[in-house]
Amino acid sequence: KLFENEQAGVKREKTCCSLDDVEDARSVAYRLHMPYYVFNFTANFEKEVMDRFVHAYENGWTPNPCIDCNRYLKFEKLYLRMQEMQMDTIVTGHYARVAYDETSGRYLLKKGLDGSKDQSYVLYNLTQEQLAHTQFPVGELSKHRVREIAEEHGFLNADKPDSQDICFVPDGDYAGFIERYTGKVPETGDFLDPEGKRIGTHRGVIHYTIGQRKGLGISAPHPLYVCDICPADNTVTLGYSENLFSRKLTASDVNLISCDSLEEPVRVQAKIRYRHPAQPATAWMTPDGTLHVEFDEPQRAITCGQAVVLYDGDVVVGGGRITGAEKE
Repeated sequence: KLFENEQAGVKREKTCCSLDDVEDARSVAYRLHMPYYVFNFTANFEKEVMDRFVHAYENGWTPNPCIDCNRYLKFEKLYLRMQEMQMDTIVTGHYARVAYDETSGRYLLKKGLDGSKDQSYVLYNLTQEQLAHTQFPVGELSKHRVREIAEEHGFLNADKPDSQDICFVPDGDYAGFIERYTGKVPETGDFLDPEGKRIGTHRGVIHYTIGQRKGLGISAPHPLYVCDICPADNTVTLGYSENLFSRKLTASDVNLISCDSLEEPVRVQAKIRYRHPAQPATAWMTPDGTLHVEFDEPQRAITCGQAVVLYDGDVVVGGGRITGAEKE
């Protein structure tokens, strides 16, 4: 149990980890004659997911709370609970796979076979120890087959809609959630053009993310996009589509899975968003722990706070949190 519905300020609709899900899971466990427990991790979720989400937006970044939830709750807090209960394995419904590589002696995280549902991107923080005690049984299946199995067993959630958006912001209004959560009204500031000239007034930096086009309230002969957010100056820079492209990025808080280090440049495919098709790139790390990724072709709207995840085919090499992008 990760949060109270009231914390989100809206009724549940197409979210995960709500009270309805707790009861659905109880029903399935009952039919399978499984012991069933509900662990209350709401305080941890508030600290490690909600607070990080708010802090990122207040600092002009765009977070991915699902990554933090997997890292700090499902594969840290729950992993410790597994050990306390003297259990051996965590089994989750993520669309991903775990394999052991005899040659390297390392556990590997691999994409789920259903490419449209693959969730390896949000799991790049898994450690060798966690992977050794984790199973992803649906990673070998398609979502359609999973629903068929659920229906064959009479589970009431067989036709349950997929969860959408962020569980604690089911209406998609991130800024509205942040205002309710913090009790603070965001400070308005200046919209700037690429040359630094004031062209309007923004509603507060929490309302914007890199690449955003809608909701700007600025009239222009050509479409404008958010190209930069500077909380220190409380400014949001707008530009054109061509101003959004970058070939190079840096990332911190890096976790490697398939190898010990990236001292030498390696060829990879890299994703900069969950729905972003992996693109050919070269990656390496400097002694200070910074990950550098240079794409073969410029990528649109590389966004600080999102994750860059590196792949070698269907194997996750590792990933980190994007901290900067070098504009073309």
